[in-house]
Amino acid sequence: MQKRSFGEFPSGEIVETFTLAGAAGASLEFLTYGGIVRSIKMPDRDGCLADIVLGFDSLEPYLAGHPYFGAIAGRVAGRIPGGRFTLEGKIYELVKNDGPNHLHGGLRGLDKRIWKAEPNERADGADSVRLTYVSLDGEEGYPGTVDFSVTYTLTHDNVFIIESEVTSDRTTPVSLTHHSYFNLAGEGSGDIFDHELTIFSDRVFLVDEQLTPLGRATPVVGTASDFLAPRGLGEAIPHLFQRHGDCYVLPGGGELYPAARVLHPASGRTLSVSTNEHCLQFYTSAYLDCPSIGKSGHPYLPFAGLCLECEGYPAGVDFPEFGSIFIQPGIPQRRTTCYAFSTYNPNHPHE
Repeated sequence: MQKRSFGEFPSGEIVETFTLAGAAGASLEFLTYGGIVRSIKMPDRDGCLADIVLGFDSLEPYLAGHPYFGAIAGRVAGRIPGGRFTLEGKIYELVKNDGPNHLHGGLRGLDKRIWKAEPNERADGADSVRLTYVSLDGEEGYPGTVDFSVTYTLTHDNVFIIESEVTSDRTTPVSLTHHSYFNLAGEGSGDIFDHELTIFSDRVFLVDEQLTPLGRATPVVGTASDFLAPRGLGEAIPHLFQRHGDCYVLPGGGELYPAARVLHPASGRTLSVSTNEHCLQFYTSAYLDCPSIGKSGHPYLPFAGLCLECEGYPAGVDFPEFGSIFIQPGIPQRRTTCYAFSTYNPNHPHE
């Protein structure tokens, strides 16, 4: 494991990076700013490494504003309808930073905070770091002082494990997600149209024109949102609502459930996602148009990466039947999401 300085805030706060090393030269680098995963390098079927997440080479573009590249999003990931919720008879008004809705924790959510990072010892010896942050009562309009702990681990068989534990001194909504934009061909290599996607869910949540969650789910079979069998994204994306991607219903609970699988046939890289969250938000990066230059030396254009955000249902503040996102004092909320990387060889499909 390596640690280095990545930049400095005008206030003098230092942003550090940690690099976790895995098998066959695989690595993952993240910032203490926002818990941002800046780089994931994974081998293809021939053992050649490529950086497969979008990001920047310096701190300034991250501070200038970006679409949550690689960040921890919260306190509540996704869109809270109308930017408000009712708790114990009181209405809490949150900033509306995405049309009529509150998105990803507000103007300065967890993605824009400096986290404390400490090495985390594991029995298997895998590189692991625990990130912590204390969000004070009233931060971004939310009630309660909340202690966040997020642990990043890169295993020896190239699985990126994200484990969160959250406690609060008051009842409050919490739902985190990880927001990397993946391109298994390598960041800056072009669009994701040559990727194949499978999503292991037969229902999606309905939204309106502003992508506001409506508290209803509908079957995917026979619709453009059906990824129960693998589909090429070049064929699928033009038929999706606003070419955006949907939020899929997952079982949630204590056990990890297979949520999605992505294959890039040309390189053989695959990404399998499992989680115990109640939702998977698939995002095509349709709205991506980043003026800053990415690590490859080129700006990131729409469809340059895909997001597979495992989270609670953001409208769970109003529709707890899809999994309540309220946490109670003294009762930790624990969640795990795994991004497992491997390679596929069509000539040896069972290896």
